[in-house]
Amino acid sequence: MSITINQKNLLGINGAGRIGKLTIWHHLLSRKFDGIVLNVGREVGKGLEDLVQALTTDSTYGDLSLFMYGRAGKRCKVEIVDSEKHIIEIDGFPIKVLMTERNPRNINWKAEGVRVVVDCTGKFLDPSLPDNEGKGSILGHLTAGAEHVIASAPFKIKQTDFDAENTPTLIYGINNTCFDPSKHKVISAASCTTTGLAHMMKPLLEDPETCHVLTASLSTVHSATNTQSVLDAVPSAGASDLRKNRSVLNNIILSSTGAAKTLEKVIPEIVHFGFMADSIRIPAPSVSLIALNITFNSRMNERGVPYISGDYIRDIYRRAAEGEQKGLLHFSMMQNVSMDLLGLPAAIVIEGREIHTRTGFLKIPAEILESIHLTDMQEINIPVTHAKIFGWYDNEFGSYVTCLGKLTEYIASCLD
Repeated sequence: MSITINQKNLLGINGAGRIGKLTIWHHLLSRKFDGIVLNVGREVGKGLEDLVQALTTDSTYGDLSLFMYGRAGKRCKVEIVDSEKHIIEIDGFPIKVLMTERNPRNINWKAEGVRVVVDCTGKFLDPSLPDNEGKGSILGHLTAGAEHVIASAPFKIKQTDFDAENTPTLIYGINNTCFDPSKHKVISAASCTTTGLAHMMKPLLEDPETCHVLTASLSTVHSATNTQSVLDAVPSAGASDLRKNRSVLNNIILSSTGAAKTLEKVIPEIVHFGFMADSIRIPAPSVSLIALNITFNSRMNERGVPYISGDYIRDIYRRAAEGEQKGLLHFSMMQNVSMDLLGLPAAIVIEGREIHTRTGFLKIPAEILESIHLTDMQEINIPVTHAKIFGWYDNEFGSYVTCLGKLTEYIASCLD
């Protein structure tokens, strides 16, 4: 028995780690593709049954049946329909598993009928490397017959003079409509933090009062990832960040994030003001928090009250949550804790109760005014408003995989 589906509507997934597995879960729910070809690139356990168990259970989100159907008692029907061809079905949704090749150029996507591939390995992130690079390159997917490949992480381009115009970073709901199927063969879907931050910044940059940003910074209080050590370990040769080798179970660990830098590729106006970013890793399975500090050029109304206030920013996010970002940005006035947002399919959830602002004045003294030939003024007081805004995001399924899945579906819908 073999897959009997429309071969024009198969999705390829390379890698069955956290994002790879949860991407399958997303498409089991959305059913925008007729099936999946999953490349694991190696044998798993003692047979296909062990891979099936790994794909249908999860320590963070629970059993797949519970995840899909809640506590209604319905169970996913999971069956191996062809053990020789490694084909399984979950509620009638076929998944073919490839277990041989790890190098992208050797995965025969064309023979499998796959046009779009999502690379979830985190290993092939440099589109400047040729397809015949020793251990593999993301371009190898194209050589193997895929028409478009999406990396589930930011690009890490080592070639300084590489022209990245045709390798865009796209986030669903922000700039996905920039996709051009004739030019964009290799795409990055950014990171979980950049995805949440982009949806957090978009309404502010589109509002006439809050678009005049002076500077911004963020800290993401971020759940643990598999790049960290479960217990303390000796750093590998050349390691510069020794904290990644400290136990993720026992520590709050200062780290770094490229979220703000990646955001410049998605929302170019970010370049015009300074944006600092850092990460604080905590021992939690998923759901992270962006603490955004942002300072605006402000205005005062006729009563001498600043336009930008906590209520003004809350209204911006309320409108965004009911407007074009509906379903991707949620606005909440509840007193949330992180696990309340686990699995919630939203790029960002604005914590409405904790939006705070303060307006001060930047004083420009007379001597500075004289230096720019404004001799008739004694002093200028420019209003400046600082705001603190918090946003929750499920850095695994709810925020990132949801937006990655929607981006993948959008790209597939643009093909002939």
